Amino acid sequence: MKAKSHALILALILTIAVMVSAAAENTQEPAQALIERIVVSYAADGTRDEQALSVLTSLDPALGEKWTGIMNLWEAPVTVNEELPDGLPEDDSLCLVGLGFQLNPDGTMRDELIERLKVILAAAVKYPDAVIVCTGGGTAADNPSATEAGKMAEWLISHGADPSRVIAEEHSLTTAQNAVCTFDILEKKHPQVRQIAIISSDYHIATGTLLFGAEAILRNSNIEIVSNAAWQAPGGTLSAMFQAGALIELSGDVETAFEIYYETYDIHELPPLHGD
Repeated sequence: MKAKSHALILALILTIAVMVSAAAENTQEPAQALIERIVVSYAADGTRDEQALSVLTSLDPALGEKWTGIMNLWEAPVTVNEELPDGLPEDDSLCLVGLGFQLNPDGTMRDELIERLKVILAAAVKYPDAVIVCTGGGTAADNPSATEAGKMAEWLISHGADPSRVIAEEHSLTTAQNAVCTFDILEKKHPQVRQIAIISSDYHIATGTLLFGAEAILRNSNIEIVSNAAWQAPGGTLSAMFQAGALIELSGDVETAFEIYYETYDIHELPPLHGD
């Protein structure tokens, strides 16, 4: 990690630590400072900050319980599968969530996204009644009309997927937003869904599982993240600090999240931050 990244992370930890100390003495201090200390500290050295969790729980028992559950989820190992296993629901209570990947400037799909789509298609054939959500917004620099999810849905349908099963979530720009927007769609339009299988590249599965699981916890959803399938990428990684930034985004502090993204993102250029 670059020296600038180290400086940013140290500054975040020190600033948040001061805010947490104040929170311990002043119950009016926002819980957000505690949440950010918890996730940044864990990303930095792999140690759970029990003090911050305890203070958060004393300030807001329900929120403390949620973030304890999220930390438990983060610590749990994730097995990455090359294809979906047998034994998942064979009806539309199962949702296959395909995570997008940044488009080329002209709006065409990069090879990595096409490889992910092949895994999604195989999963759709294996579970022909599952709902399919393609998730990802406009990330083509020279083609604002193109979206990751739109291109993904077009590809799947052109390769035999039933159009009635395919949903394009075209607004999200980050994995955290993928989770939020997907849950919004499922809760409003597909309340029968009870289980999600994440489909992406292998290095992205743990992050996707964490963020979708965290979003389920934060919104008290009954939907479970039960499995995954992945394209085995020749390279790529997402750091624990990147995951911390994504959890901070889920918690509501988008500005701090993007500061972390811009310093730690090491797969491809992150699209500019903008709202819809």
